[in-house]
Amino acid sequence: MGRSNETFSKKEKEKKKIQKQKEKLAKKETRKANPSVGGGLEAMMAYVDENGMITDTPPDPSKKRKINASSIEIGIPKREDIEVDPMHQGKVAFFNEDKGYGFIKDLVSQESYFVHINNTTEPITENDKVSFELESGPKGLVAVKVKKI
Repeated sequence: MGRSNETFSKKEKEKKKIQKQKEKLAKKETRKANPSVGGGLEAMMAYVDENGMITDTPPDPSKKRKINASSIEIGIPKREDIEVDPMHQGKVAFFNEDKGYGFIKDLVSQESYFVHINNTTEPITENDKVSFELESGPKGLVAVKVKKI
């Protein structure tokens, strides 16, 4: 007797493959014969209503609003330069004389600003009332030209 190159498992795999192809072809034929079963493209459509909610009904054209495209700003608007008084007044909230830095609390805005001993015109201590100017530092605004009032 001659040996066959095909084993039992190969024959089974081939049978399953042919069976799947037949099932796929049958499904395809039923879809062609009855197109309303799957619903088609219209069943897959989703719409966004005037409130931004996703719905399955098309939007009502009577609720459509006219928007002027030139009024839409894309990006960040340019910062307008605001004229501010260059001299501020505040109170020294904390000052470490050994390390040479501290914080001044602005009397008007109640913001705290960093101050270094190099930016003072005279020695200052805690609770001194001072006048100062603001400059942009590496970590934000810093007080410069600090002097006692």
